[in-house]
Amino acid sequence: MADVTSGSDTVSGTAIEPSLHRVMGPWLLLLFIVGDILGTGIYALTGQVAKQVGGVVWLPFLVAFVVAVVTAFSYLELVTKYPKAAGAALYTHKAFGIHFITFIVAFTVMCSGITSASTASRAFAANLSGAFQLNLETGIGISLVALAFMAVVAAVNFRGVGESVKANVVLTMVELTGLLIIIFIGLWAIAGGQGDVSRITQFATSPDSSVFWSVMAATTLAFFAMVGFEDSVNMAEECKNPSGIFPKVLLAGLFITGAIYVLVSISAITLVSPADLGEGETPLLKVVQAGAPNFPLWIFGFITMFAVANSALINMLMASRLVYGMSREHVLPPLFGKVHPTRRTPYLAIAFTTLLAFALIMFVGEVPALGGTTALLLLFVFTVVNIAVLVLRRERVDHTHFRTPTFLPVLGAISCAFFAGPWTGRDSVQYKIAGILIGIGIALWVVTILVNRATGVEPAEPDMESLGGDGPVN
Repeated sequence: MADVTSGSDTVSGTAIEPSLHRVMGPWLLLLFIVGDILGTGIYALTGQVAKQVGGVVWLPFLVAFVVAVVTAFSYLELVTKYPKAAGAALYTHKAFGIHFITFIVAFTVMCSGITSASTASRAFAANLSGAFQLNLETGIGISLVALAFMAVVAAVNFRGVGESVKANVVLTMVELTGLLIIIFIGLWAIAGGQGDVSRITQFATSPDSSVFWSVMAATTLAFFAMVGFEDSVNMAEECKNPSGIFPKVLLAGLFITGAIYVLVSISAITLVSPADLGEGETPLLKVVQAGAPNFPLWIFGFITMFAVANSALINMLMASRLVYGMSREHVLPPLFGKVHPTRRTPYLAIAFTTLLAFALIMFVGEVPALGGTTALLLLFVFTVVNIAVLVLRRERVDHTHFRTPTFLPVLGAISCAFFAGPWTGRDSVQYKIAGILIGIGIALWVVTILVNRATGVEPAEPDMESLGGDGPVN
């Protein structure tokens, strides 16, 4: 790797850096994966999925789970083959070696983090209003609270936040508790003869689309609930025997969360009709009200807000650090690489990503559009990763690693590309949002290249630790 000099900092490819502590065994890694997947998606989008398919709301989550598992096999081969603290950008660069493609993948991951955080901020505001009966006006009131929440996230981000495995365990248990409450309420109500179990086999009928395409369209939303598993590859250097434990643990985490999502969906649709579940942005609060009217609603609302707030903070941390990293590699304007002298945080990168989130909250607003855009961006990244697995088969490493059957990356690339396409009934606004975000990235890339040429600076070979980043935390 070429030497990179920026201001007073110099990073040498031959410098000896201390290694990360390998503190994560299989159980801590499992909790990390489960905690990453659980979150905003199931809390906020269950109702929107029900609106599209009716009582079989569990089916799109099941299809999304299958697509995620297929792609997870590709990640397993790559993370055990290259057990480094990086992600899709590393695999893309190793497979294709084209600087611009690596940049686009890294910037897309960054954008998916911002759209995911914006989704979480809307969900936070809606649940705050519902749980504490604030009766905020659906449009401007929710948006203003979401903007205030995002401003607080930016302030915390600026101040500096250190992540730890222990903190993730606590947050995971809070998120999991909320979903287990829904499952328990549902089972209790069903056992008591409450609700309508027959709904779980009823499809919504629409003159404009068949049952198949309704399920496909709903899956494009439900897929947002399954993202997060790809983040775990960034923990490879902190895991004990990553090549040995990753396959079993990652698949176990996916199966656990998939089962929870299906059970939550069944509980929700049994107690609340698809039409009622699809109204507003707090579907699971309605389930609690219907199945356990004496349950303190503010407790569940607090749990939900805690879960989505954590998602927003981690995603904005990731996004700002990715912008900072790309600036330091001279593929984004150098001002984004500036660090605050006292807080030691990338304050201009934080400001840039926060402004993008503000714009999404104000001009896009609705949770389905934001969550769907997150899924769209990640489906693009997953398509590239599935192809990268096949390209990298020609490269050998000197240790044993997991090898996925060849048909799975092929199936993964085809299925991810399929669900990213307009034929699934995906709302066209999602393509507009994604296009604008990527367009901003390309414009910044061009400006940076022109500045580099004028000043005689060459873009460095990408530093995979700064470009790898985490994907969106769901």
